[in-house]
Amino acid sequence: MEKYFNDIVQAISKIVTFDSSLSPAIGDMPFGKGAKDSLDYFLSLAASFGFETHNYDNYVGEVVFGEGEELGILAHLDVVPAGGGWTHEPFGGEIDTDRIWGRGTMDDKGPAIICLYAMKALKDEGFSPKKKIKLIVGCNEECGWECMKHYAKVAHMPKIGFSPDANFPVIYAEKGIYHFETDFPLPDAPFTKFCGGERVNMVCDRCHATAKDGKELVEVGKSAHASTPEFGENAILKMLLHFISDPRIEEIVSLLFTDVYGLKEMEDETGKLTLSPNVARFENGVLTIASDIRFPSTHTLEEVKSILDKFGKTRRDLNYQAPLYNDPNSFLISTLQKVYAEATGEKAEPIAIGGGTYARALSCGAGFGPEQDGEEQTIHQANEYITFRKIRFCADIYYRAIKALSE
Repeated sequence: MEKYFNDIVQAISKIVTFDSSLSPAIGDMPFGKGAKDSLDYFLSLAASFGFETHNYDNYVGEVVFGEGEELGILAHLDVVPAGGGWTHEPFGGEIDTDRIWGRGTMDDKGPAIICLYAMKALKDEGFSPKKKIKLIVGCNEECGWECMKHYAKVAHMPKIGFSPDANFPVIYAEKGIYHFETDFPLPDAPFTKFCGGERVNMVCDRCHATAKDGKELVEVGKSAHASTPEFGENAILKMLLHFISDPRIEEIVSLLFTDVYGLKEMEDETGKLTLSPNVARFENGVLTIASDIRFPSTHTLEEVKSILDKFGKTRRDLNYQAPLYNDPNSFLISTLQKVYAEATGEKAEPIAIGGGTYARALSCGAGFGPEQDGEEQTIHQANEYITFRKIRFCADIYYRAIKALSE
């Protein structure tokens, strides 16, 4: 894979320059121009390697290699908004001495490009897979999964595969994801304006408010992935604390940030439930806050909702993804675990995460990299980057994984 290294670096740098965060649909571009440009670039690159490619209405694309039973590799080309706090251009694709900076370098454009080059390396070597490898790249993973819903209508989803959009060594379970918004009526509120947050799956890093006396307030937090809110600093909470003398605001803070609706004790082998209130708006005397819940895999949405219902707050569903659970001893998990062990010399056990990946779209799917314990986490944060060491490591391990699963 080393001979492809420079080309991989240049391709990641290029695809990062397309701002593929969700924007309004334009003509045949359901997720905006940036998403379409990213997809066009990726599929054109794949076609230049001699692969069969398909663009399904600019929702999702695929790269096909081989024949037989299908093996899926599911990645995404859309990104969350850049947010604030960057010291590097978020869509500059800047190549530094030992890394590439930009939104999507790790989540998930970088890994998608690396998987494509791993397929190219196998093809160039004359490898004949005994399965039809389908590298499927969506454009709406971060906000609704409309890309995968469309793919299910117009193409055939493989039953087994992995998503290079999580953690190593291999993910056997993912928590359930529930997004909802709650209304908090505040007649004669202590503010006339209150707004913050860009996406429900990102910890809010900036919040604005106007107090009743006309004073303008701005609070800056730190963005993080909603599945790990402990790595962020929620600006909504910081702003609410300005008005904590109001008992109604105190109740909101207690409910959302302290007591977590009484759900914080829900736990199993896949971890504890997390709740992150990430988008807020104040309109017509009502403060509406959208929250992200990640609940343990052996629990159900009905259990979560039954507890939320006890508080009698007006609530609207926004999005739901069922938990993922695979037998840790299954062919998929054991094979990827073996690949990781051979590549690293480490005997690591499969893990569970709070993040949600495209692996859920498969009957038997697993998250497989790119993150590892001990690394700085920059996904969904300012100054996201991928190091050259990480590129080399992922190129080697994805090459091994694709070969092992398809030979």
